[in-house]
Amino acid sequence: MLPLTIRQGDATSPQAAGPKVIAHVCNDLGGWGKGFVVAVSRRWPDPERDYRAWHRNRAHNHFGLGAVRLIQVRDYLWAANMIGQHGMRTGSQGPPIRYDALDRCLATLADHAERLAASVHMPRIGTGLAGGRWERVEPLITARPCARDIPVTVYDLA
Repeated sequence: MLPLTIRQGDATSPQAAGPKVIAHVCNDLGGWGKGFVVAVSRRWPDPERDYRAWHRNRAHNHFGLGAVRLIQVRDYLWAANMIGQHGMRTGSQGPPIRYDALDRCLATLADHAERLAASVHMPRIGTGLAGGRWERVEPLITARPCARDIPVTVYDLA
């Protein structure tokens, strides 16, 4: 099992050789415009376009909690839109993060990364607007891609 690497930097500018996947958490309401997705959209328009189309056509596809879509943004670089939060605000059901959905997303992400022979790069997913706790998210990452010897780097902005 490879250890999780945490470093300072920008997750939209992954520091590694070879194929790379930038993973992040999206909500299940079709909202895109706050948090890490803003940085993604500044660099590449396709992940947002794909997410919005995916949501708009959700009656005819697999959009929903636990689903993942990979969008190629450059040669050897993909963005993974992972539906791991229900709604956008904390309410009676707690924060928007859904750890079970995130776990399913990470398993699918590991499948994609393995197929592409890619490393995975991300911010501290699920802990910003999704309201999750890193103490619960980190073990999910360790149990899925790290356990399959996929290099994972988490970036904290300096």
